[in-house]
Amino acid sequence: MNSARTTRRASSAASPEAVRQRSGFLRRSSALTLLLLVAFAVLIGRLVQIQVLKAPYYQEVASRQHSERVALPATRGYMFDRKGNLLVSNTPDVSYGADPVMIGDQAQTVARRFAVVFDRPASTYLALLRKTDRRFVWLERKAPRSVSARIQASSFLGLVERTEPRRVYHFGGVTSTVIGFTDIDNRGLDGLELAFDELLRGQDGYVIMQRDVRGRKRPSVDFPRVDPVHGHDLVLTLDIDYQSIAEEEILKGVKRTKAVGGLVVMLDPRTGEILAMVSTPSPDPAAGTTGASPKNRILTDMFEPGSVFKVVTAAAALERGVVTLDQVFDAEGGRYVVRLPRGKTRPITDTHPHDRLTFREAVEVSSNIVFAKVSDVVGVESMYTTARKFGFGTRTGIELPGEVSGQLKKPTEWSGTTLNTMAYGYEVGVTPLQIACAYGAVANGGVLMKPFLVRTVLGGADGDVEQIQPQEVRRVVSAATADKLLRLFEGVIEHGTGKSARVPGLRIAGKTGTANRYEDGRYASGNNTASFVGILPAEDPRLVCLVMLDRPSATGYTGGTVSAPIFKEIVARVAAISDRFSSDAMEAEAELPRGAVPDVASLSIENARRLLEGAGFSSAVDGGGDVVARQIPGAGTLLERGSTVKLVTGPDPQAETTVAVVPDLRELSIRRALTSVAVHRLEARVTGSGRVVSQRPKPGERVPPGTAIVLECRPPSGSAL
Repeated sequence: MNSARTTRRASSAASPEAVRQRSGFLRRSSALTLLLLVAFAVLIGRLVQIQVLKAPYYQEVASRQHSERVALPATRGYMFDRKGNLLVSNTPDVSYGADPVMIGDQAQTVARRFAVVFDRPASTYLALLRKTDRRFVWLERKAPRSVSARIQASSFLGLVERTEPRRVYHFGGVTSTVIGFTDIDNRGLDGLELAFDELLRGQDGYVIMQRDVRGRKRPSVDFPRVDPVHGHDLVLTLDIDYQSIAEEEILKGVKRTKAVGGLVVMLDPRTGEILAMVSTPSPDPAAGTTGASPKNRILTDMFEPGSVFKVVTAAAALERGVVTLDQVFDAEGGRYVVRLPRGKTRPITDTHPHDRLTFREAVEVSSNIVFAKVSDVVGVESMYTTARKFGFGTRTGIELPGEVSGQLKKPTEWSGTTLNTMAYGYEVGVTPLQIACAYGAVANGGVLMKPFLVRTVLGGADGDVEQIQPQEVRRVVSAATADKLLRLFEGVIEHGTGKSARVPGLRIAGKTGTANRYEDGRYASGNNTASFVGILPAEDPRLVCLVMLDRPSATGYTGGTVSAPIFKEIVARVAAISDRFSSDAMEAEAELPRGAVPDVASLSIENARRLLEGAGFSSAVDGGGDVVARQIPGAGTLLERGSTVKLVTGPDPQAETTVAVVPDLRELSIRRALTSVAVHRLEARVTGSGRVVSQRPKPGERVPPGTAIVLECRPPSGSAL
């Protein structure tokens, strides 16, 4: 009994302590439970974030670890001249990139190997490979395929070798101011490469590659392959023979006259097709962004033209009937003082003084004084309107970028001297292309044509062929007035300032021009633009050729003394290699729809067919190869449109080999030499025109594929008239 009471008292005494213990336990349990609930909630939230909210991101990260999207680059379109000569193509090069993180400890080894192969300091590559904050760096771009065996990219984890196309310009700087160039990624930067970039570049494709546990790649069967859409090919209006001749002769003329530069434009006045366009100095487009931009001064530079602008004054006067060819003018003995408002005067002088001249004679001797007097009877409105009709003051619309409109002031902006001075080519700004087109209108019976450089667009995804049609801009003068102007300009060659442009056997009409440049607030003597523009044959014009020299300082300075002789050399050589001006060819052209067969050797069957179809021919394939080894009939053969050209096939010249044997190209035409070079998987650098007289490396040498063969060419002896 006592024991029980004692126990109850002890229990009663311990009760508060037990309560406190239980209370503390409950608090700790609650806190721990709350902490676990919070941790569980955070874990659930993180799982929701990973699995739901950011699922696409982490799926992409995981995908990149075992798969890679590899680009399949499109082949950039080729360019051909009007006869089918290949001007621009592509060659496959190799480029090397690396993942610095994956390279890791191999960086020193990789850097040393690249230094040996590319003859550059190893530190250059090591600096790139140590950029561990980046997952991709380029080590080398557009290297010859022959280096692949020395690099052996597959032996290094994280080193990538990719095949990339490189642009090949088969005639170097000869066509650079027209064709332009591309950057290292084959995007057009200037000239036709820029103007037609969207058509030329095509559309890249891709394939998804998966990595196995050893890092090896294979195409994924879970993703479709997207094939590239190759770019369109362009057939240009240029004639590479004309272009090469023009470049050679203008370079010789610039050197002989010690001029700062020079240019040549040749066009067909009946269509507006540009046959040659050369502006010097011009860089090699293969230099790309490392060289100077090949500025085409023919359409980007504006200048005061001098006497070649007299075509406007003469056309306005004859069209309105305010002068006759035999009307006599007082030439003032070579010095004419014009009375201006407020008692001011201004002298107009002629290089060769005359007392009295008919209008015909004034054109032949290029009298500024007579033309100033003629402008007074023509009037402001007629002078301005006629200049506008010829296209001055507006862009011609040629496909090339950078063309300027020139400057033709509105009559309300004219000063008291503008009418007279514009009559002989001052106070007006023109481009060389505008001058050539204006004389083209005279040669074309008074109709101005839009100049253009692209004749045909071939291929693309749909394989279509688009033929570019000539476009009439407007009628400038009547056919009767145009004929009178032609006869006047023929007299310039026979009796006047253009005698040094004569070519035996050809009737030529033309006009000389000499203009002082306005610099530092004055017209300085010895700072001239010398021009000559010729039309031939005068009885049935097929060609307009403009030659201009910038600041010649030796052997004379006028258009008649320095530019006309260059014109003569160009035309003599062109006439010797072309049937454009022969009466037989003119009759054949009128009677039969014939044309020259393009050169399609070394092209793929698809490209060859498209080029032939664009020229009006059908084709038949002989053999099971993918590339044209030879064609029957040969390139340049005159054939009736619709005829069939036989394509004999051979193996793909791009097939992998480690060595090529240099063929013997001596005595071949440029066209055939380029074909042979392409078939042997080599490249060509052409200097001169005509036939190959020497080559480097020599025939029979064994060289890596892609090696450039330097071809020195000269016209056959006796080709000049």
